[in-house]
Amino acid sequence: MLAPDDKRTDAAAIAAVDQALASRRSVRAFLPDPVDHETICEILRLAARAPSGTNMQPWKVYVTEGRTKERLSEAILSSGIRAEKAEWDEYKYYPDKFFEPYLTRRRAVGYALYDLLGITRREVERMRAQHDRNFTFFDAPVGMIFTIDRRLNMGSWIDYGMFLQSIMVAARARGLHTCPQAAFAPYHRIIRPILGIPDEEIVVCGMALGYEDPDKPENRLRTERAPLEEFVAFVR
Repeated sequence: MLAPDDKRTDAAAIAAVDQALASRRSVRAFLPDPVDHETICEILRLAARAPSGTNMQPWKVYVTEGRTKERLSEAILSSGIRAEKAEWDEYKYYPDKFFEPYLTRRRAVGYALYDLLGITRREVERMRAQHDRNFTFFDAPVGMIFTIDRRLNMGSWIDYGMFLQSIMVAARARGLHTCPQAAFAPYHRIIRPILGIPDEEIVVCGMALGYEDPDKPENRLRTERAPLEEFVAFVR
């Protein structure tokens, strides 16, 4: 809902917000078309309205384009550090061992993506090559790296998620797509000197930003969501 003093609380306004939320998805192939600098700034300014405990605003963003983005990609891809060997030494994104229902959900999205790309479960090198596309930001013209001060605590990480979601929704409102990418986090030692990230900042994730390539099969992926009954308890 819009603010009480805003008279535009009509169906069109509600539909616009709903559409931005419902159409957000992780795009894994982008067109080379550039994104206007002011559009990037506008998205980040709006996202910074995300709530944070005592208005601490714990986020920091490094926006890369052009040659700097290419240097970052080249450095990671030429490091020889495979995804399965990358060390999650700053924080852990996934559990040590997957369990239900999360194991089934994880497998379902992986199998669905590989099926669209024609990759069988035995083609390990093709799977690795697809994963490595993370490090080119899936060819998006804009690649963002997000960091947080390591002295902050869990509450600020929760706040950070709201900031990231706000970026993705604001991007959709402007006809852009995104892909949030935790895959960058274990490569922080490579990323730091290129972007000038100080040691007191933890690399949280990356994010691709740009225009979707509608002709790529991977962009036909649509993930399922659990029904309300699985994650909501109405206590009256």
